[in-house]
Amino acid sequence: MAPREFAETICRTLRESGHQAYLVGGCVRDLLLGREPSDYDVATDALPERVQQLFPRSIDVGAKFGVIIVFEEVAGAATPAKVEVATFRCDIGYSDGRHPDRVAYSRSPEEDVRRRDFSINGLMLDPANGEVLDFVGGREDLRNGVVRAIGTPAVRFAEDKLRMIRAVRFAARFGYRIDPATFAAIQAAAARINEVSAERLRDELTKLLIEGAARSAFELLEQTGLLGVLLPEVEKMKGVAQPPQYHPEGDVWIHTLMMLESLPPNPSPTLAWGVLLHDVGKPPTFVSAAQTGDRIRFNGHAEMGARMAAEICRRLRFSSDDVAQIETLVANHLRFKDVFEMRSPTLKRFVRLPRFEEHLTLHRLDCLASHGLLDAYDFVERFLRETPPAEVRPARLIGGDDLKQMGYSPGPRFKQILEAVEEAQLDGRLANREDALDFVRANYPAVSVQP
Repeated sequence: MAPREFAETICRTLRESGHQAYLVGGCVRDLLLGREPSDYDVATDALPERVQQLFPRSIDVGAKFGVIIVFEEVAGAATPAKVEVATFRCDIGYSDGRHPDRVAYSRSPEEDVRRRDFSINGLMLDPANGEVLDFVGGREDLRNGVVRAIGTPAVRFAEDKLRMIRAVRFAARFGYRIDPATFAAIQAAAARINEVSAERLRDELTKLLIEGAARSAFELLEQTGLLGVLLPEVEKMKGVAQPPQYHPEGDVWIHTLMMLESLPPNPSPTLAWGVLLHDVGKPPTFVSAAQTGDRIRFNGHAEMGARMAAEICRRLRFSSDDVAQIETLVANHLRFKDVFEMRSPTLKRFVRLPRFEEHLTLHRLDCLASHGLLDAYDFVERFLRETPPAEVRPARLIGGDDLKQMGYSPGPRFKQILEAVEEAQLDGRLANREDALDFVRANYPAVSVQP
């Protein structure tokens, strides 16, 4: 059963049982815009326990707030289809800045809509007859391309401060403008955005980066005052000049925005964050042409940036794997300029970095947003295309057990010997196990051997 059909079946079951039921929120917005919704939500006057009676295949994910998830197995799908069914309600108090202190259930769809965030997300659709219920001017705002908070903007943002970033995200994604009163309320409350949990901030910022309008989103973050609170290290890129012979496009901020604008569709989060943070080390390492005597320089900015990127990612509670990948992307983004001089083993190790395709894409975007030269990109891409994988990642010729059998004592020396063997193997000097054993005997004599 298709997702929309499943949601409409839920509405029909609720109606046949004497309840009101409508599609609501982002799915209605997307349907009116001719877009395929990513998910479907249903609003009803049925109480949570009644919803679960009608739909045994459901779970209580927030019955305190009137929210039940209804499931349906889909043939051929790895996971079941699911629709969030929420009881009409009004929210009372938001002392934690995210959840209502308590809710009062309602039989009024209008009352339910008026607690929601933005007018374009406050539309309801009756799937039985296609009628759209609009109590907050959402259809007009869709026609005019406006993101407008429902009711008093300051109240909506006090209830959940993450809505400030969501306003930016919707405006960027759809190419809309933010209503002036809503914009002013964001500016007034921006300093409090870090009261939102790091995990929620991370997820919302990641959506800004990967939904296809990253440049517009970060320009809006800067204009609203949110960027300086969320990512002060990124805001400091503004006005940091670069050597014009390498960066005719302008300062570090403009360069970064151009790269964000050129991100491929549906980029991985780590690539997107790597692009955003690849030059985060430039502001603190800036040295003017007057100081250097030749040109602007950013000595050590990749190393500095890698440390800063890791700190930012840990602050936002990224997983250890994602922190490592983003840090590695930033640390290695300058290495492409050296690929022509790299010895074969060094180049092979370089292209063996985890998820190397992200390094390659970041480098390409970096070049296109500056000098435009793709020599190093083409060189590496050709190397990967023409070099058999077995030469780039050959099977290890010997291991620690072999060294023990040869009489070597375990310890730091093991690593040095095995790395030297790998270096010679990647350089084409060792072809098999016997070559490797002879290499060790010749180059690492009795100093490592047990008496």
